[in-house]
Amino acid sequence: MGNQAFDEILGAGGGAPSRAELAALCNWIETTPRDELRRRQQAAEATFRQLGITFAVYGESEASERIIPFDIVPRVFLHDEWARLSDGLIQRVEAINAFLDDIYGERRILKEGVLPEDLVLGNPQFRPEIAGIRPPHGVWAHICGIDLVRTGPDEFFVLEDNARTPSGVSYMLENREAMLRLCPELFREFRVAAVDSYPDRLLEVMKSVAPHGVSAPTCVVLTPGHYNSAYYEHSFLADSMGIELVEGADLVVDDDMVWMRTIAGRVKVDVIYRRVDDDFLDPLVFRPDSALGVPGLMAAYAAGNVAIMNAPGNGIADDKAIYSYMPEIVRFYSGGEAKLPNVETWRCREPDALKYTLDHLDEVVVKLVDGSGGYGMLVGPTASKAEIETFRAALIAEPHRYIAQPTLALSTVPTLADSGLAPRHVDFRPFVLTGSRGVQVVPGGLTRVALKEGSLVVNSSQGGGTKDSFVLMDNGPQQTQSQGSSGQGLGQNQTMGGMTQAQGFAPMGPAA
Repeated sequence: MGNQAFDEILGAGGGAPSRAELAALCNWIETTPRDELRRRQQAAEATFRQLGITFAVYGESEASERIIPFDIVPRVFLHDEWARLSDGLIQRVEAINAFLDDIYGERRILKEGVLPEDLVLGNPQFRPEIAGIRPPHGVWAHICGIDLVRTGPDEFFVLEDNARTPSGVSYMLENREAMLRLCPELFREFRVAAVDSYPDRLLEVMKSVAPHGVSAPTCVVLTPGHYNSAYYEHSFLADSMGIELVEGADLVVDDDMVWMRTIAGRVKVDVIYRRVDDDFLDPLVFRPDSALGVPGLMAAYAAGNVAIMNAPGNGIADDKAIYSYMPEIVRFYSGGEAKLPNVETWRCREPDALKYTLDHLDEVVVKLVDGSGGYGMLVGPTASKAEIETFRAALIAEPHRYIAQPTLALSTVPTLADSGLAPRHVDFRPFVLTGSRGVQVVPGGLTRVALKEGSLVVNSSQGGGTKDSFVLMDNGPQQTQSQGSSGQGLGQNQTMGGMTQAQGFAPMGPAA
């Protein structure tokens, strides 16, 4: 794949645009004074700070609440390349749902030897308590964040799957709001698909998977509480959808029904968008010391009286060893080849893969199979000798806990650094919603950017930032159609509707 990073906006050496359709964006980058870009960026971050859009850094006693740095230069996906990405994302999420339904049911994929049985049934993320329980309408992964990386004009790879409680959608929405306010000229130049109907789409998905026979479901967002690193997002989404944000103590199970305590009395709850991990969901089934969950919740779920999004047990689909088998999983359930390839992966549980990894520790990226947030990871080319030797010992002691991947030349996007505009590596998390009426890809997503020069680690906990992600409704700048003088009059619902029809997304109900 080469060592020279592909820049998604500028050509090699910062010359002509890498894609001709982006000439207008290159011109904006070149002609907008750097001080003006910096002023706009600082204005956006000041707004984020005022709104309380922060995340927690666990393990730090000082400055534990931070904003995620925002970069003013957007990332752009052309209409045609987004169509290809969407097809691949839909195929992958459908396969993830089929896989989860199978391993907690008939287990055909294990019986036919496609996956090693011990890799699934012996996996800490596999929940035997869920076996035999089928969620309402057979949907397991209602909200997926599929992390992608790019290495060339037409080279996209899935880096990992997030099917438990993927976060980041609030940043997608707030980043767009900031860009509309601060850079309206870009929305007059390009027809950008809107993302602001995401809360409405999410609520429609929630209602669509309510237990059978429930015509007017009561939906809630279940949060671990304000100490959680993503609490802002939990409250933001509940407020945007117009539903209650609850903690475990606000819910009670009686006769296998879930009820919400309110000042007016109990209200029956039909759908729970949970942002609480499996371990803490129900102390009667999982961790008995959990104060975050609801005693009896799993009994209500097993009885079919409540839908839980995402379904308990989904963590197995996040596991990076399972990820390494996704091409086979997609082929098994879809009958075709994966449209979005994986990054080449060595499973260190296999002797040959372990030997290769140990011999090339200074070249590869090593990850915990159940790790997240950039923790428990070795980036060989930038690691010290001491770090490499520490990982060597860990790999030899517990090889089954790790996978290794090549160090990819991640694509770059111009980013406002202290010294001015400079290329910085990015990844991308689009959000895929699945309800009883089908699968849809939100036309946008969370672009994460490694703000440190040369760094490939984009996680906010490791010093990364975010950018707005433009999905164009056609492959060029506007020629005659004006979007209004402020950029606010974009006709967002019509734009989203046009994108939905053009991309074949399953309509999920009227936009607000």
